[in-house]
Amino acid sequence: MKFYSIWLSLVCILIFILQVLIPGVTDLGILNHSAIEQPWRFVTSIFLHASIIHLIYNLFALLFFGMITEKLIGSRRFLLMFFVSGIIANIISFNFYPSSLGASGAIYGVMGCLTVIQPLMTIWAFSLPMPMFVAAILWVAAGFIGLFVPSDTGHIAHLSGISVGIIFGIIFRAKHKKPKNYTCKIKIPEEHMKQWENQWMK
Repeated sequence: MKFYSIWLSLVCILIFILQVLIPGVTDLGILNHSAIEQPWRFVTSIFLHASIIHLIYNLFALLFFGMITEKLIGSRRFLLMFFVSGIIANIISFNFYPSSLGASGAIYGVMGCLTVIQPLMTIWAFSLPMPMFVAAILWVAAGFIGLFVPSDTGHIAHLSGISVGIIFGIIFRAKHKKPKNYTCKIKIPEEHMKQWENQWMK
């Protein structure tokens, strides 16, 4: 385990410090219509955050869900899933928002993957303990409701990310089905059994 979830969190913290200290850093990496000519924005915007609260919420989710998921599917697959979820979520969001930033699409991908792999894992969400799959249903429902309520939250990115994560979860779970238990039988020649009986059972 490479602890990529921790390294990704540290990158987010470092870049947020640069955002605060150096004017223009956010403008260089944020996802907006400049991404047509500057496609790196689909990646850089994942590590940018609008506020310290935005950063803290994403770090908590990334560390908690990320470390569990990374342990279950492996570090390389976790990293692949994180970036693919984040990039696809950004590509879809690009068509609906004038600009966006944050790791939420990638993190929702992590949560979607974990939901498929460990659906009955108990977590604390919405101020209540509940199975992972119930929390995922509520997150998706909240995302759909949020589409019709004016806010600064990128609900389309959330829904896109969790959808990609669910697809990854299905793929990873199918490749790691537990093998059936097989009974191993040892055949002992009959003459050995008779010899043992004659020697020890008299």
